[in-house]
Amino acid sequence: MRPPTMSGHFLLAPIPESSSDYLLPKDIKLAVLGAGRVGKSAMIVRFLTKRFIGDYEPNTGKLYSRLVYVEGDQLSLQIQDTPGGIQAQDNLSQMVDSLSKCVQWAEGFLLVYSITDYESYQSVRPLYQQIRKVHPDGKAPVIIVGNKGDLLHARQVQTHEGLQLASELGSLFLEISTSENYEDVCDVFQHLCKEVSKLHSLSGERRRASIIPRPRSPNMQDLKRRFRQALSSKVKAPSPLG
Repeated sequence: MRPPTMSGHFLLAPIPESSSDYLLPKDIKLAVLGAGRVGKSAMIVRFLTKRFIGDYEPNTGKLYSRLVYVEGDQLSLQIQDTPGGIQAQDNLSQMVDSLSKCVQWAEGFLLVYSITDYESYQSVRPLYQQIRKVHPDGKAPVIIVGNKGDLLHARQVQTHEGLQLASELGSLFLEISTSENYEDVCDVFQHLCKEVSKLHSLSGERRRASIIPRPRSPNMQDLKRRFRQALSSKVKAPSPLG
């Protein structure tokens, strides 16, 4: 039985009590891309644990996996965190090329910049172009996120600039504060999961688990009954056993 939803947001899914003959959850593969120090890791951890951790060592690309529920559907969610140490003024093409395998693997994307770092904002467009190069059909959903929305005193990117960029690229745009608003972080991941899930539904992707149930132990009374029936069948006309 599915647990109730929580205001339309995510619930961590319990481990099934029985592994026999059930529908495997849909695999949802997301990638979080952006320049360094924009809060990518903090966003992922905030979503998965509700905790905000402000400082992270530069990551080399960590993969997070969780079973979650979105509006009653169980999903096997994988989120690829990505390194972002190369800023726009450096060799941006090198950063884009290094992420090519990740872009090929993922089905939905968050492009994150910090409103306190204009160069991180400038890195969004080439990342988006790389996504469309790898996924030329334009179906892979992309959300542009302006993070650190609580640091208004240090703002370098105005809200209208984020909206304009998203409009030009045909993407959804949200400005959030990972540190102050868990609900906004949840909304971002929830919407992206729903969009990827829609693609799966359109392609008819739903597979059954290839898990063979463990056979039941033989019931001695049942075996004796079948044996008596087999003996009586020698006298009567043949009939199917059991």
